[in-house]
Amino acid sequence: MRVIALVAAAGRGTRLGAAIPKAFVRLRGRSLVERSVAAMINSAVVDEIIVLVSPDMEDYAEELLDQAGLLDAAATGVPVHLTHGGGERADSVWAGLRTISAGEAVVLIHDAARALTPPGMIARVARRVLEGAPAVVPVLPVTDTIKQVDGAGVVVGTPDRAGLRAVQTPQGFLLSNLRAANEAYFASADPGFVATDDASLMEWHSVPVVTVQGDPMAFKVTTPIDMTLARTITDEAEPTIFEVPSD
Repeated sequence: MRVIALVAAAGRGTRLGAAIPKAFVRLRGRSLVERSVAAMINSAVVDEIIVLVSPDMEDYAEELLDQAGLLDAAATGVPVHLTHGGGERADSVWAGLRTISAGEAVVLIHDAARALTPPGMIARVARRVLEGAPAVVPVLPVTDTIKQVDGAGVVVGTPDRAGLRAVQTPQGFLLSNLRAANEAYFASADPGFVATDDASLMEWHSVPVVTVQGDPMAFKVTTPIDMTLARTITDEAEPTIFEVPSD
């Protein structure tokens, strides 16, 4: 079965405070989106990559990925395409899904901002779907105490963190299930539900979601302190393509 990765890079990422969209900010000489695409190639399980970008960044993104050698399918073994994302994450994913040809496939949806995600973790998610799970998310235990608050900021509860998990990407799905959930979501007039990630959309569509072990390196670069952390733990060297993933 084909494994197709959608790399979400259409957001503005204003909380990072950069002059350009977050996915194109450079981390030790290489942009976040380049690193994310390279990780997908290095996973050795992905057959095709679709990068979701805003229309105003398409030319820049194509030049960036081409200069990095990531658009050379003859060299990488994985074709990489660009398509326009939407105003919201769900719009971008739905736009990407509509470019995928007919037939069943595994779809991995990944945030370009999780640029240091290990290829082995990507492979772990894909393999779990290939083994029969309809929806898979990588998770980590929650270490902080979590408080539930009301509209006034008053604490109303403390969930037991033993049953809580922090969810990462890539999230993996059977294409048919993901398409059906998106069709239902965009046809729905229910204002009470907003899909915060693709797994929540599957939950809403009554598709069971299973978990696999995540990785601390798959953290999301959102704020300046996240970028400082990423720079601190990233080697100066450019990421190497065609590495054998460790699991």
